Amino acid sequence: MAGDLPPLAVWAPAAARVDLVLPAATDGSFGPRDAVVPLSAGEAGWWSAGADVPAGTDYAYSVDGGPPRPDPRSAHQPFGVDGPSRRFDPAFAWTDGAWAGLDARGAVTYELHVGTFTAEGTLDAAATHLDELAGLGVQMVELMPLAAFGGERGWGYDGVDLWAVHEAYGGPRALQRFVDAAHARGLGVTLDVVYNHLGPAGNYLSTFGPYFTDEHQTPWGSAVNLDQEGAAGVRAWVVQNALHWFDQHHVDALRLDAVHALIDDSPVHLLAELSARTAELADRLGRPLSLVAESDENQPATVTPLGDPAPPSDTAPGTAPRGMTAQWADDVHHAVHALVTGERHGYYADFGSVETLRTALTGAFVHAGTWSTFRGRRWGAPVPAGTDGHRFVVCASNHDQVGNRALGDRPAARLDVGGLAIEAALVLCSPFTPMLFMGEEWGASTPWQYFTDHQDPELGEAVRAGRRREFGGHGWTELYGGPIEVPDPQAASTRDASVLDRSEVVPGSHHARLRDWYATLVAVRAAVPDVGSGDLSAVGLERLPADGGPDADETSTLVLRRGAARVVLTLGSGPAQVPVPAGLRIVARWDDDARLAPDATLHLPGRSVVVLA
Repeated sequence: MAGDLPPLAVWAPAAARVDLVLPAATDGSFGPRDAVVPLSAGEAGWWSAGADVPAGTDYAYSVDGGPPRPDPRSAHQPFGVDGPSRRFDPAFAWTDGAWAGLDARGAVTYELHVGTFTAEGTLDAAATHLDELAGLGVQMVELMPLAAFGGERGWGYDGVDLWAVHEAYGGPRALQRFVDAAHARGLGVTLDVVYNHLGPAGNYLSTFGPYFTDEHQTPWGSAVNLDQEGAAGVRAWVVQNALHWFDQHHVDALRLDAVHALIDDSPVHLLAELSARTAELADRLGRPLSLVAESDENQPATVTPLGDPAPPSDTAPGTAPRGMTAQWADDVHHAVHALVTGERHGYYADFGSVETLRTALTGAFVHAGTWSTFRGRRWGAPVPAGTDGHRFVVCASNHDQVGNRALGDRPAARLDVGGLAIEAALVLCSPFTPMLFMGEEWGASTPWQYFTDHQDPELGEAVRAGRRREFGGHGWTELYGGPIEVPDPQAASTRDASVLDRSEVVPGSHHARLRDWYATLVAVRAAVPDVGSGDLSAVGLERLPADGGPDADETSTLVLRRGAARVVLTLGSGPAQVPVPAGLRIVARWDDDARLAPDATLHLPGRSVVVLA
């Protein structure tokens, strides 16, 4: 059934004139025969159309006689980021009326990139694999950004039409179909959104208003205007966009990209405002809605509920609570990855010891007011006692930690399968919210590389050159054993090489064995309360060194305590005998040779892991 669409309106506070442009052509082009309809000026810088514009109509706006530009709140860009917008009716025949919603905290999450999850690279194609994810035990599917961006292929973090769904993925209706299908299988959906910057191609926001400010700078240039003149309209654009995904597309959570680049000196930070508005909508809809922040700040204030006292901080005194449901904790990834792989280059410089892993697993942040060698300064603040560990999202792999390596190589390219099984256990048996990156569960051999499709040759070449410069240091030559050739991000073959190859998962293969291990760990997490708990006070990590020598960390046997449960793993190649508390039994074992003797001694092969409860 078609919904009642509100009149078209656009915010352009400094404009003297705004016209609605209705293209005569049907191919997305503009021309002299286009209909031009003057808009009426209203309050607070808004301009509106007097006549109704039905769903399916292509349109654009001309500001002060300038060229037609897409609607900053366009829900559909069928001709790409430079073409007209299309009026979209969000009314949809939803079948998820019984869906009670899902809180992101503690939910086993699966991050996927629509463009490489399948060869087709569409939301509809991705939906055909939802049964596989449900069978794995996944609870929440996290979609990397879908906002329309220049070209056909890319990671999505250079979106420019933030209210639209990229046409190559299927457009807005395809997202509704995907969410409905996910809910039918008991899966929640998180959508990755980017509010800290826009991409370079098709970014026309400055035509309409003060969306950016030179008062603050980010790694991408001028910051989004959250606290200068005109910021109220920009903040409304962001907040209402977030609510749009929850309300009209039924998503359960938003992952907010790099919130440390949302520079806001207002009395109420944008994140706190967004948290309050989201809570209001959750009450109205009667289901939980989550906000998950990616933050590099290591500040517990990010997840401190609104109204709670501000947590103490060594590096940012007086940081007010921002009310996020959860936040990414990259330090846990770094601690796991550096210990199991032995890598110490770049930002892994302060990681790799068992002691560092203990700090990460018991407190989420390794840099908690301590010195960060990579940053060259003290960083972060400790997590207050009593904080729910489920407020921190952790992983052994994600799009950043794979795709931002020089060759886009996954841990599976460098680790033996036992090492992959150990990483999985440390993440899935942690007190945090675990996240898997697509293909990780079977040790996918395909890389996941950085790729773009910029139509401007100069921009494409700039991206190529930038990637070459980026990987000129950080120890990549030493890591890979010699000079490397960074994959061309503009080449279609780079995207194609990053598409998952499910044919690897054949019965009897190590890929199939690893996938079964992931499913087992997810099931244990759900079935054993101590393993699924977010109680950080019930976590401990003990090292049983093989010989006490300088490489003790790399050859140690570790015992991770999760309440009464234990996760025992051997990092070295030799076997280990580990006394465990009486009454425990093995509930998951990577190697069938692992056994528990009657005297409560666990016999464990090298490069292996066992869970006892």
